[in-house]
Amino acid sequence: MSKNASDPNATGTTFISHLVELRQRMMRSVIAVLGIFIICAPFANTLYEQLAAPLMAALPEGNSMISTEPHGPFFVPFKFAFAFAFGVAIPYLLYQMWAFIAPGLYKHEQKTVLPLLVSSSVLFYLGVAFAYFVVFPVIFAFFTGTAPEGVEVMTDINSYLSFVLKLFFAFGIAFEVPIATVLLVKAGATTPESLSKKRPYIIVGAFVVGMFLTPPDVFSQTMLAIPVWLLFEIGLYFSKITYKKKIKKQEEDDEPEFDPTG
Repeated sequence: MSKNASDPNATGTTFISHLVELRQRMMRSVIAVLGIFIICAPFANTLYEQLAAPLMAALPEGNSMISTEPHGPFFVPFKFAFAFAFGVAIPYLLYQMWAFIAPGLYKHEQKTVLPLLVSSSVLFYLGVAFAYFVVFPVIFAFFTGTAPEGVEVMTDINSYLSFVLKLFFAFGIAFEVPIATVLLVKAGATTPESLSKKRPYIIVGAFVVGMFLTPPDVFSQTMLAIPVWLLFEIGLYFSKITYKKKIKKQEEDDEPEFDPTG
């Protein structure tokens, strides 16, 4: 006799198989991150030099970065190399997550989720690139230029790493706003018209989020809040397209079929 869904043994076997698959995909993810880290480790100092380039370019001539810990010059570049490896592996990690949940999704849901994962990865990388190439030069030039006379700006390498990783994460997450906006509309949680009416609150919320995710200075907060607002507008535009398609499909489904025989 075949096992059915009500059979506790079948249910237990299915649960165990899911755990085994989850373990395998987690192991693959860990191996991927470690593999990329092993490749990056010999270039840890070079990677950190590139990371520190925006600050070094803004420092007054003769100033440099320092390490307040004896082991800092050795361990800090490797910490960044590991963070870099994790960042590079994000698309693969998301794929492993998608591959685990995909069997439980309908075909139309599978077709939706995969493009979302790809676009989420691209937007996250764009957020990181925006922070590095646009935000860092501005805020570091401001910070170093406002130092009181007689104060030499010499940033600790570990503190700098923590600072920039926090900004990378903040801008990477902030650039996911278009995806979040489209998903809210697609899920039926709101409508484009409702979001449009709430625009003033969203702009204020962007500055509040910038206050919590960035260092306590108005420049970092503003340079995060303005892109969040613009990205919201982009997400709103695409959500209108998604909403129109959704309404059109509902109307087609509700339209009665024509019977030629009467």
